[in-house]
Amino acid sequence: MLKSILREGVVLVDYGAPWCPPCKTLLPILEEIDLEMTGKVRIVKVNCEDLPVSAAEAGVMGMPTVIVYKEGQPLEKVVGLRPKAQYRNMLEKHL
Repeated sequence: MLKSILREGVVLVDYGAPWCPPCKTLLPILEEIDLEMTGKVRIVKVNCEDLPVSAAEAGVMGMPTVIVYKEGQPLEKVVGLRPKAQYRNMLEKHL
């Protein structure tokens, strides 16, 4: 299912887990970006505990890991919590 979501347009995938404190901090940041960029990008949350195969295929070694995909191809990967502006810039340069 994740692969079909990634096939179209620009998609930011947040790989994390509910028990991960930086992941919890990242959620509202990504929700804000999602509201600000509605219709331009999609933001998808992947729980690494529920979907370990998807996390492994994406090469997730630490959480949170954020990967920006365009037309199914991974373009940028960031591990760890970063400022909101960095996530926005990652998305905007691939629109």
